[in-house]
Amino acid sequence: MRLLPRWAGPLAVKAAVFITVMCCALAALLGVLVHVSVTNQTVGQARELALSRLADATHAYEAGDALLPNAGVDPEGLPGSLRSLAVSGQRGTMVSTYRGRPTMWAAGPVSGHRALAVEIDYSQQSRTIAGLDTSILWSSVLAIGATVLVGVFAVSRVTRRLHGTARVARRISAGDLDARVDDPRTKDPTRPQDEVAAVAAALDSMAASLQGKLLSEQRFTADVAHELRTPLTGLHAAAELLPPGRPTELVRDRVAALRTLTEDLLEISRLDTGRERLEADAEELGALAKRVVRASGTDTEVRVVQDALVETDRRRLERVLGNLVANAHKHGAPPVVLSVNGPVVTVRDHGSGYPGYLVAHGPQRFRTEGGAKGHGLGLTIAVGQAEVLGARLSFRNAPDGGAVATLILPVAGR
Repeated sequence: MRLLPRWAGPLAVKAAVFITVMCCALAALLGVLVHVSVTNQTVGQARELALSRLADATHAYEAGDALLPNAGVDPEGLPGSLRSLAVSGQRGTMVSTYRGRPTMWAAGPVSGHRALAVEIDYSQQSRTIAGLDTSILWSSVLAIGATVLVGVFAVSRVTRRLHGTARVARRISAGDLDARVDDPRTKDPTRPQDEVAAVAAALDSMAASLQGKLLSEQRFTADVAHELRTPLTGLHAAAELLPPGRPTELVRDRVAALRTLTEDLLEISRLDTGRERLEADAEELGALAKRVVRASGTDTEVRVVQDALVETDRRRLERVLGNLVANAHKHGAPPVVLSVNGPVVTVRDHGSGYPGYLVAHGPQRFRTEGGAKGHGLGLTIAVGQAEVLGARLSFRNAPDGGAVATLILPVAGR
């Protein structure tokens, strides 16, 4: 269960935590400074008043006059440490609790190793400091809360934009080259350009450049295939007029290979441009697989573990399975087994397996590696036609050797 919205990723959480910690630290620092400053001022004023009254009481005591109220020699409640200081001949002040209330004491020496002391009610000053501390605490809480809310709002706007940019990047990587971020900041030069807008602009520029290059490649492939059809048709007709013999067979064989390659290129160009349309119908997968193997003319074993009724385009599915079987015989080693288990079809050979790049990234047109023979266009066409069918085609190598192609088809009625 998600506790945070989709845009609230680690960046938003870290930013919120950072803002909160910094606000707490700043509030604590300012609170301590204000507390110390006000406390020093309040205590200083109370100390000056207490020392002033102590001076008056000392003059009265030395003149033999009656002492002022709240003044006396060694009075009850005088803190012991302050009395010891006064007896030693020094004057000092101290705050303590006397009779249940805060009291500021001031004491000084008198004859007979005694201490003359006065007391001042410190309740008002104590309440002032306590009230100040409460105000600092609540104002800090409110300030931290407001700052965090504003900070989270500001960060959330950035993270939402980053999330949108990442979503567009995933769409582009999935093949949607028309996807764009279209950040309004990149279109209005008068608006401030931040880093997120720069990333969005770079992504849109990259997508446009990539789309242009792929469209150029697709047009080139289609144009080459179309241009080849006319001379190949003439070449095929000319080959049919040649007298029988081995050279004629070789020419006809190469012409047929060129025609097949041209038709494959045309099919790939149609798949690239998305012009292919599905004509789906319910088909029994086991019977269709057996027809494909018979039409291929290869020694391929068909195993129907569990038959299934699938919603598919028969012609396209036959094209996919035919290419997989042909590739297994051409690049693998016997025995080749085509298995049907529900909507899952696997084609396995017992050769050296698929190249590492093909397993990791899928088939790539005419690619060869390490001097090995390439896989041509058959697997590329199989993947494209599988996408049109709404099926998923994957490639792997069996643990005990051999290549395994797995096609998972949608089931009829689902």
